[in-house]
Amino acid sequence: MAETKHFDLIVIGGGPGGYVGAIRAAQMGKKVACVERSKLGGVCLNWGCIPTKALLHAASIYTEAFQHGAEMGFSVDPKSVKVDWSKVIGRSRDVSAKLNGGIGFLFKKNKVEHVQGHARILGGKTASGPCKVQVMKSDEDYYKGTGAAGKDDVILTADKVLIATGAAPRELPFAPKDGKTIISSYEALTIPARPESIVIVGSGAIGMEFAYFFNAFGSKVTVVEMLDRIMPVEDEEISKEALKIFQKQGIEFKLGCMTKAVEKTAKGAKVTIEDQATKQSSTIEAEKVLVAIGVAGRFEGLFDASLGLKTEKGHIVTDYMEKKDKATYATSVPGIYAVGDVIGPPWLAHVSSEEAIVAVERMFGHASTGVHYDAIPGATYCNPQVASVGMTERAAKEKGIEYRVGKYSLQAHGKAIADGANVGFVKLIVSKKYGEILGGHIIGENASELIHEICVAKSLEGTVDDIIATMHAHPTMAESMHEAALGAEGRMIHG
Repeated sequence: MAETKHFDLIVIGGGPGGYVGAIRAAQMGKKVACVERSKLGGVCLNWGCIPTKALLHAASIYTEAFQHGAEMGFSVDPKSVKVDWSKVIGRSRDVSAKLNGGIGFLFKKNKVEHVQGHARILGGKTASGPCKVQVMKSDEDYYKGTGAAGKDDVILTADKVLIATGAAPRELPFAPKDGKTIISSYEALTIPARPESIVIVGSGAIGMEFAYFFNAFGSKVTVVEMLDRIMPVEDEEISKEALKIFQKQGIEFKLGCMTKAVEKTAKGAKVTIEDQATKQSSTIEAEKVLVAIGVAGRFEGLFDASLGLKTEKGHIVTDYMEKKDKATYATSVPGIYAVGDVIGPPWLAHVSSEEAIVAVERMFGHASTGVHYDAIPGATYCNPQVASVGMTERAAKEKGIEYRVGKYSLQAHGKAIADGANVGFVKLIVSKKYGEILGGHIIGENASELIHEICVAKSLEGTVDDIIATMHAHPTMAESMHEAALGAEGRMIHG
């Protein structure tokens, strides 16, 4: 076994929480190692956020020509357009590879030591010594789970350890993925050929993004959702509008239906679903089944059983649950901290990054404003996009808050009409007493970009009057935010 090395901080995981935390600690003059067993960038960069956006952009370009080409003065014959599927998929992998290399450059620039291998935490900080981490170079040694030292293993010690190992897709207990017929988002990103038909279980962000992608390129897509509406974390009006739009695009939905069985067949799979209201069962046959029912923290084999680190319901327990924006992200073991998807919802890359920065700043005694958990943006990158921040209307009602709603349709919005993208609306939820912005919800063109105006306003404790007083350039999609704000005050000009 190689000689032991000591660091101020060992970060386990090289995703958007891990690499950001490692760099921030290095900026503060700390000696840092980042242990990553696969590619730098984690799931987000390699198997999630980034490559999916490359695929969705390709789908958007493809459909835009057919949907709006004629009205803009050019015609496209679908029969004459050839799609090179390998290039569609290949470009998304190239984008990830480019960014993956960029993180390696940032590590060198900031003098972060990248250690390749599987980490196992052997001990936390005690009066007699620092935290101890074994890094196994051999996949075989790691997956045997013995923890026995291999000849190429290294032992790292540190004053503190930050766990940022992310999450993995959850599977249906009665139908585990086989990577061919029953797949997760991982396999969907590298699928070698476009399936003629696909059943997608779950209508959250991942499910809807892949539903849009496959439908755009001609697959018959059926989305099965256990609840009575799609995109259930969104405001109910957004869900209703999204359903109408995506049904019009050709996606079929089975709402209020529980997936009961998946039987593999010679042609693909037969999915049995049960209507929750009527208890009637039916079957759907498809070439592929994509399971998108959420994620669970990834920490299997990460710590020695003797460590006693507390976990609960598939995530590592930290002081975040009790302290929220005052959290240090400390676990139950001294010297060990955890951030991001591995500590539970919200499972978002940008939350992981922010938590990692706050965690390292606080563990090394730097002042930090903390994470603004009431101003976290979420986005689904279909076309049209969906984005939101803060309270839904239902949440405001449940909390007993008196509120007003400003809602502006994009149907008659100048820039939206010019772009051929006048579907959707902007909705603001505003405190009746003070005009404080409680939540913002958008379905439409560039929603994932527009939502940040509301994020900034919420972070600054802004009111609807602040948005009204902010001049917006004309013609822009951002003017829709101004109109929604005016609407909350009963002063809308163009709606």
